[in-house]
Amino acid sequence: MENISSALLDWFYKNHRILPFRTDPSPYHVWLSEIMLQQTRVSAALPYYERFLAALPDIPALAACEEEKLHKLWEGLGYYSRVRNLQKAARIVCEQYGGQLPADYDALRALPGIGDYTAGAIASISFGIPVPAVDGNVLRVFSRLYNDPGVITDPKVKKAFTARVMEHQPPEKAGDYNQALMELGALVCVPNGAPLCDVCPLAGLCQARAAGTTAALPQKAKPKPRKVLPVTVALVESPAGFLVQQRPAKGLLAGLWQPLLWESEHLLQAEVLARLAALGVDTGTAVPEALPAAKHIFSHIEWLLSGVALTVPEQAAPAGQPRGAAHHLHPARCLCRLQGPDAGMIWKFWQSAQSFLYRMDRKRKSCPQRL
Repeated sequence: MENISSALLDWFYKNHRILPFRTDPSPYHVWLSEIMLQQTRVSAALPYYERFLAALPDIPALAACEEEKLHKLWEGLGYYSRVRNLQKAARIVCEQYGGQLPADYDALRALPGIGDYTAGAIASISFGIPVPAVDGNVLRVFSRLYNDPGVITDPKVKKAFTARVMEHQPPEKAGDYNQALMELGALVCVPNGAPLCDVCPLAGLCQARAAGTTAALPQKAKPKPRKVLPVTVALVESPAGFLVQQRPAKGLLAGLWQPLLWESEHLLQAEVLARLAALGVDTGTAVPEALPAAKHIFSHIEWLLSGVALTVPEQAAPAGQPRGAAHHLHPARCLCRLQGPDAGMIWKFWQSAQSFLYRMDRKRKSCPQRL
């Protein structure tokens, strides 16, 4: 196949989107944008990007940021491990590289939260280093360009595609070439079987278009079925606030705060009251109110939620350690009353996107040890 870089770059220079991290492609800006754009659309991420940079304009500011402020800036983007790794990496960069990202692919790759693609994007776009930056968009373009039915989630297939990407890369324009491939995949060679071939600068070279197989490519491995777990939630409220617990430092929703819950267990109301009593919660004469059944879907797990809401007398926060079937959770503690939400609203938050966890996380430092 003839080299695609000339036609691709001509198209890119005429049609690329004007984005702030392209206008100013400093290493920190490119790094932040690539982390935010994982699992997030560009249009959705841009307001967060601009707000984040306004608050934390450089890597030393990110490294020194308080956790509460950092989570607030990230709130709504989800996947909070991304921002935790961002700060871990920033602190290493300050300790080892004087607060500036190193102009070295392997050194970038060694930082927390930076994989092959992100390291390649920073190295090529910000430093002009001729390395690949292969994401899902690029894999889709090359799958169709070569009419290759290889499963793109297979590491061997990805390695072969990456080699093809580098065959076409002009070393002196590595960053522009990598961005052009990403942009082509995002705007023209789009997923879900509907590429805009009529406006593609590579249409004349595309073997899948010639064969009529664009709709079938790229090939992906069949997703594994989600693990379905029953989860019982207890929304325990007193005049002081709601009782919450902290999740483990690693794993699903790592380190965030939540209402009391028991994973992998569907408990009856009487069983919930017995569990609360075992933790040292005085439920008094509280009559539990059943919460409506709901579910929340993560990428690999589906929670089938049930639970109760109840109001209890004010008391010292229990020192007991709630345990789910899969997790040993931190001791329960009281949460200051939030502005506005009642138990019903909290349940709604919990069902949707765990935004309540993040609100809890911001409030926890000031919470009294009373329930």
